[in-house]
Amino acid sequence: MARGYRPYLPDQDLLLPPSLRDWLPEDHLVYFVSDVVDQLDLSAIHARYGEERRGQPPYDPSLMTKLLVYGYCTGVFSSRRIQKRLREDIPFKVLAAGNEPDFRTISDFRKNHLEALQGLFEQVLEMALESGAMKLGRVSLDGTKVKANASKHKAMSYGRMKEKQQQLKQEVQQLLAQAEAADAEEDERHGRGRRGDELPAELQRRESRLAKIKQAQKVLEQRAREKAAAEGKSAEEVKKAKPADKDQYNFTDPESRIMMGADGIVQGFNAQAAVEPTMQLIVGQRVTQAANDKEQLPPMVETIAQQAGQRPEAILADNGYCSEKNLEYLESTDQPEQKMEGYIATGKQKHGEHRNLCKPGPLPKGATRVDRMKRKLQTKVGKAVYAARKSVVEPVFGHIKQARGFRQFLLRGLKKIAGEWALVCMTHNILRVYAALQA
Repeated sequence: MARGYRPYLPDQDLLLPPSLRDWLPEDHLVYFVSDVVDQLDLSAIHARYGEERRGQPPYDPSLMTKLLVYGYCTGVFSSRRIQKRLREDIPFKVLAAGNEPDFRTISDFRKNHLEALQGLFEQVLEMALESGAMKLGRVSLDGTKVKANASKHKAMSYGRMKEKQQQLKQEVQQLLAQAEAADAEEDERHGRGRRGDELPAELQRRESRLAKIKQAQKVLEQRAREKAAAEGKSAEEVKKAKPADKDQYNFTDPESRIMMGADGIVQGFNAQAAVEPTMQLIVGQRVTQAANDKEQLPPMVETIAQQAGQRPEAILADNGYCSEKNLEYLESTDQPEQKMEGYIATGKQKHGEHRNLCKPGPLPKGATRVDRMKRKLQTKVGKAVYAARKSVVEPVFGHIKQARGFRQFLLRGLKKIAGEWALVCMTHNILRVYAALQA
C-alpha cells in the first residue's frame, strides 16, 4: 500500500467564501496550472516516497509540483519567495488549499525530484502539440547565456593557479619553519610534553586553499585532455595536452563557464531553445557549457526529435550555428523524408544588406556549402523565410528574461541546471497555451 500524504483537498468547502474557487475568476491562470498538473503523470515522483512511513506524512506531490509550476509561470522562482506568497497571495493560497510548506520543504522537493520535473517538459509539450494538432514545420533555433549561481570573481585562470600555488607553497613552508622553531623553543622551556600535531589556524587555511587549487588544476588538465580527444588528436597528444594559461575554473560552481552574453561577460551556461512559429512553443531545449553555438545544431535537432516526438521540416538559425559540418548534417540522412531544409546565416548582416538580392548566374566551381547557403539567403524566398527567425525565437528569450525575470539559475551543477531550464521552458509553454485559450 502506498504511503499516505497530508490532506490536500482543493475543493474543500469553507465557511467564507463557500469554495476556494470563488476567490478568483474561473479563467485565472492558477486554475489552468492546477488542471494541467492534474493531467500529468507524477508516478516518478510518487515512487520516491515508496513504502516509507516514518515521520510526518509528506506534502502531496501534486501540490508541490503546482506550487513550483505556478511560481515559475509568474516569475516567483526562489523557495523563500514562494513561501512568502503562500502567506500573502490569494492565487498561491487557493492553489495550496490551506497548506503552507516552508521554503526548505519547497527547495528540497525541487532538488530531490529535479529529474522527474525535467521529464514533465515533454508531457506538457505533447499536450500542447496535440491540442493544436500541430506538425513541426520551420523551427527557429537560438541560445542565450544565463548567469550561474556563482560570481565570475570566484574564478581563477590556470596561469594564475600556478602562480598562487607557488606562493602558497612558500607561505606554508615559512609557517612550518616558524612552527618548528616555536616547538623547539617550547620544548627547551617546558619539555617535550606537547602532542605536536596541532596546526596553527593560519597554516590550516593556506593548506586548504592549496588543496583546492591543486584539485582545480586537475580538473582543468582533464578538460584539456578531453578537448584534445574530441579534436581527434593522437593518444600521445591527448596524454600531453595541457590547459592554456587563460582557461578558467570557478570555485563556487565548477561546471559553469566564463561566457560572453548580451549583458557582457558572465559566469554562466549556454541555454538552448528551439521555437515553432504558430504558438511560439519551445519544442526542444537543453543546456550546454559551450561558450558558442557552433557545435549545438546536430544535438539540438536530435533533442527536438526526442522531446517533440517529430523532426522539423526546416531549421532557422543565426550565423553562430553556421559551419560546413552543420550544413552537411542537415543534408545527410538515410531516409529522404527526414532531410531538413536549412536557413542558416553565414555571417553578420551589414546595414542595408538585407535589401540586396543575389546576382544572377551560377555559383563558382568548388563552391562550399556555406557559399551555397549564402546565395540561398540572398534569394527573395530565402530572405523572407530567414527574416521570420527574429520574430519567433528572440521574443521567447525576451519574455523569459525580461517579463518573467529569469536571469540567473538558482541551482548549481550542469545536471541540476538542465532540470531548472526544463522547468523554465515547460512553464513558458503552459503560458503560451493559456494565452491561446484566452484569445
